[in-house]
Amino acid sequence: MRKYNVAVIGAGVVGVEMLRVLKQRNFPVNQLKVFARSARNMEVDGEIYAVEPISADGFCGIDIALFAGTEGEKGAALTYAPEAVKRGAVVIDNGADFRMDPKVPLVVPEVNAADVKKHKGIIANPNCSTIQMVVALNPLHKKYHIKKVIVTTLQASSGAGKTAVEQLNNENAKIAQGGFNSVQVDGVARSMPQQLAYNCFPHIGSFVDGGYTNEEWKLVNETHKIMHAPKIKISATTVRIPVRTGHSESVYIETEKAIDPDEARKILAKSPGIVVMDDLKNNLYPMPKDAEGRDETFIGRIRQDAFNKKGLWLWVVADNLRKGAASNAVQIAECLISSLK
Repeated sequence: MRKYNVAVIGAGVVGVEMLRVLKQRNFPVNQLKVFARSARNMEVDGEIYAVEPISADGFCGIDIALFAGTEGEKGAALTYAPEAVKRGAVVIDNGADFRMDPKVPLVVPEVNAADVKKHKGIIANPNCSTIQMVVALNPLHKKYHIKKVIVTTLQASSGAGKTAVEQLNNENAKIAQGGFNSVQVDGVARSMPQQLAYNCFPHIGSFVDGGYTNEEWKLVNETHKIMHAPKIKISATTVRIPVRTGHSESVYIETEKAIDPDEARKILAKSPGIVVMDDLKNNLYPMPKDAEGRDETFIGRIRQDAFNKKGLWLWVVADNLRKGAASNAVQIAECLISSLK
């Protein structure tokens, strides 16, 4: 079996998960490099990795470059992805810089793996909330032809990076000490716009056209591109919640013909990358704590809308650092090397 020289760009939470996933999935690595802004050593699961300062010439000899898009390296792909491609690497970028570029495939392997073959040196990894939603939607769209989607996301702190997790932990600690003032936060550095501990707020990304956030528009535009279905009407509200890792989504879909919940469960259960957890008698449904550390997308609370036979509700949960970022990127790399055989 051929082995590949791989670079991971970024030493934040997603970069760490990329290193972890490469090892756990036994990706055929020959030489592995880690790049960030500055040199240092980092430990992941007891293994020490030497982090090198990123440079264009550092990509010489690299076959696959995984850009994590975290810890200050967000946007690094704009500078260094073209340099990596010039030196023979294929870039898989977790950031937002190339996602909507018509010349760059945007890939979720369970949905549009064939698009990998269209790359011209760069493949984009979608937004975390988009990935788990399209994994759930695609099998149903093939059968029922989805016309409309309304989604509310409940997104974990780790989706905003390491400093957001630290903010949540510090706020929880302040509350436990009885010294937390929600009006004026004393001694707690903030990376998010609002208090998160014991709170939630509907503000992820920047507010743009129509009062939506750019995170909400990602769910619209990226879904259209990945599923090759630009006519699906999608409206989203994205909410940050006090959970460490694991995004949840309440998803409503309307289809061209009546949709049977039992048949939908069977379709989803047979689809790649999906675990159906839907046993109401035993209070079994997906939760972030159960998805953490897993690569699957978990789906439950599957039910027909009470007033529309063409409407179906889903509850969709996935680990945003793994399936929502690192694992999907590595899966893209797996598709890439399969396409080369």
